[in-house]
Amino acid sequence: MAKASSIRQFVTTSNRSNTPVLLGLLKSFKLLDESSSIEHLFQVHARLVTSGNFWDSSWAVRLLKSSSRFASSSYTVSLFRSIGKLYNANAVFKAFWVSSTHSHKALSFYFDVIRCGFVPDSYTFVSLFGCIRKIDSGEMCHGQAIKRGCDRVLAVRNSLVNMYTCCGALDLAKKVFVEMPKRDIVSWNSLIAGEVRGGDVCSARKLFDEMPERNIVSWNVMIGAYLGANNPGVSISLFREMVGSGFRGNEGSFVLLLKACGRSARLKEGRSVHGSLIRTLVCSNVVVDTALVDMYGKCKEVELARRVFDSVSRRNRVTWNVMILAHCLHGNPEDGFELFGAMIDGRLIPDEVTFVGVLCGCARSGFLSKGRSYYALMVEEFKIKPNFGHLWCMANLYSSAGFPEEAEEILKNLPEEDVTEESTKWANLLSSTRFSGNPSLGESIAKSLIEKDSLNYKYYHLLMNVYSVAGRWEDVDRVREVVKERKIGRVPGCGLVDLKMIVHDLKRGCEEEEVDKVITETSLDENVTVIY
Repeated sequence: MAKASSIRQFVTTSNRSNTPVLLGLLKSFKLLDESSSIEHLFQVHARLVTSGNFWDSSWAVRLLKSSSRFASSSYTVSLFRSIGKLYNANAVFKAFWVSSTHSHKALSFYFDVIRCGFVPDSYTFVSLFGCIRKIDSGEMCHGQAIKRGCDRVLAVRNSLVNMYTCCGALDLAKKVFVEMPKRDIVSWNSLIAGEVRGGDVCSARKLFDEMPERNIVSWNVMIGAYLGANNPGVSISLFREMVGSGFRGNEGSFVLLLKACGRSARLKEGRSVHGSLIRTLVCSNVVVDTALVDMYGKCKEVELARRVFDSVSRRNRVTWNVMILAHCLHGNPEDGFELFGAMIDGRLIPDEVTFVGVLCGCARSGFLSKGRSYYALMVEEFKIKPNFGHLWCMANLYSSAGFPEEAEEILKNLPEEDVTEESTKWANLLSSTRFSGNPSLGESIAKSLIEKDSLNYKYYHLLMNVYSVAGRWEDVDRVREVVKERKIGRVPGCGLVDLKMIVHDLKRGCEEEEVDKVITETSLDENVTVIY
């Protein structure tokens, strides 16, 4: 508030009557550093223009550099063009890096300024590499760094490792890493994060164990890796190891830990984390509060989740979604429907997750008319395309209401593009629900479809989803083997996330000893309280 009031005072004060004060502010440049949003920067910019101070070169450059902190690359580019000095181009590259929406324009801007005589340096390439997400563009930029003699700088090489992993070129990232004469903790973290991004948690853990030193980022990456592989027990165990190594953990660590407690339904440890947060965090924030609501909801302590939700001063759509899901999946669906109405009344636009929640609630309660209304609202009013989660809920709703033909028609007409990793995500979410419909319906439908068209991969995929929701992982494996033997379409485990791997294992191809180690690490003593 103090920063905003300082900016407001600067904007509204007469230039002529407060010249000494303004000159002091201008000289110290504190005002721009205090800008906490792009709107504040707009106000300062307008005041500088009307007072005639914008064309002071030091002020213009400072304004340009400050604008690069916010995700508005178009504004930064317009400032750069107003100033007209090529040596300020690095601020624009930083703005492209911060802004994920226009980062693809960074490469064309680079060649534009190069043609005008700009000489790039290591700072240029660090920001530029951070913008690249396509391998051909990445290799082009790498060549430019070599040509300009900047490729030997450690920060540039670290950015190269990160860029190649983001482009999916892990082999090239490893090559850069291996050839680095000197590595720092950022080098190791970048490659570990790349292995995690590629789904190879075993290799990531091997690198993690080989690190000469670690920081909180290193620990968070690995904790998040096991959580992403649906091994929350290992995440909790690793957090304990981190604390034993002398790290207290930051906000990100606690959010990951809360997710792990929720995924593994470890209410005791989740409460311990909550208590620690109360003791250590001065101010709550929407990310931590949302993680708390989600943890209590997944532990089926819906009343506690609602108590936290009601006490939160700031909520975003994710906060509302996790509370609605908690009511609809594990509590009283009517409370979820009421909360959905409050969300709409508050003019917060629901998304696909919101509607999965209310449709699950309808399926659990057998509210066919209400489910149809929500589905129509989703498609017609909010223009949300139905995914596997929505269709699965509707099929169960029709089945429980005594309309198996309608349920069969929905599952039979799953869209082709739904044969993706997205459907497995919803299958894992819905595996915690218990519908009143006949669980064998989906199995019989999928099998009848396979009999009619034994070469249609989509039907096998449907059958695997049916088994995954029912927790029948041996049957998932059996169907996958049939698909491999018959060489039907895309092979699960290559073009599709392996459902069982998501829930149980770390990575395909892990040695048995490594998997056994993970299972041992996951078997935590339930009587041990997490200590921070």
